[in-house]
Amino acid sequence: MQWLERVGPRAGGLVLGYAADLALADPRRAHPVAAFGTLASRLERLTYRDGRPAGVLHVALLVGAVTGAGGLVERGLRDRPLLRMTATAVATWVVLGGTSLAREGDAMARLLDADDLPGARDRLSHLCSRAPDGLDADELARAATESLAENTSDAVVAPLLWGGLLGVPGLLGYRAINTLDAMIGYRNRRYREFGWAAARLDDLVNLAPARACAALTVALAPRHGGDRAEALRAWREDAPHHPSPNAGPVEATFAGALGVRLGGANRYDDEVEDRGTLGRGRAVVTADLARAVRLSRTIGAAALALAAVVGALADGIRPARGLVGAAHRPAEGGDGTTTTTATTTTTGGQA
Repeated sequence: MQWLERVGPRAGGLVLGYAADLALADPRRAHPVAAFGTLASRLERLTYRDGRPAGVLHVALLVGAVTGAGGLVERGLRDRPLLRMTATAVATWVVLGGTSLAREGDAMARLLDADDLPGARDRLSHLCSRAPDGLDADELARAATESLAENTSDAVVAPLLWGGLLGVPGLLGYRAINTLDAMIGYRNRRYREFGWAAARLDDLVNLAPARACAALTVALAPRHGGDRAEALRAWREDAPHHPSPNAGPVEATFAGALGVRLGGANRYDDEVEDRGTLGRGRAVVTADLARAVRLSRTIGAAALALAAVVGALADGIRPARGLVGAAHRPAEGGDGTTTTTATTTTTGGQA
């Protein structure tokens, strides 16, 4: 098929998977990520020891198995582009969380608009692990906005970019790492040592995607009432005060792009974490949640375009040749002479 040759199976699969997430959100039953979490919990009963080596083994077994399975699929279908595109689309749909994230943000906004603080506090657990007891409406709105920012990177930008770079194993391997971090990457008594490997590996695989997300946020700030210069300043000056090397740039640029102030002291179970002050704007209000959801969606679409280009290049497609270069390439006329056309395009092929 000509269109598949033009975009490549990897980029095509990412686009189709992203469209499936928009239309269907997460699978409601038998979600593969939930199944992976169940498997990880069962394995933990065997591997848990209060030490880092046990945690390294736990992560290696799970991430290695999932990434290896994805690699076998990618390799087995390398000469069957339509099936490889389908496998990439299914994997993309499974690992993306953009639509579910946006729906949670909208649900939180509706609860806060209705002054349903008990309902909003209960709903916060769908977005983050922050202790909601005693949080007022403004604090709940801030917590939700911060979670929207961080999860835009973790659940949308990062899987798309890893999918563009490595295909199916990149998609599945990244989601396995991120899921393990969400399960055991805590600093409490049980997981401080055992969860160290999961937390550090998640930091590593999110270094580049988080900065790509921050850069996209800066670029898109004017579309959402913000200022690029302020978003960039917040990234440069405020993000280093955040305890997370990856959440800091994303939350800081979100604050700048929305013209609000994020950060401060957050309570997680028995621990209090000071994230510093992110942004110089006003305090977050309920109406800002809808703006944060729109910003998250826009960033997701931009990340898809970037990941598709990466995927096309990985498949050996040359967009400049097939889409741009042909507009100025000489075309041979019927008499053997050379003429110039501004409309002719050609299909890029495998390198």
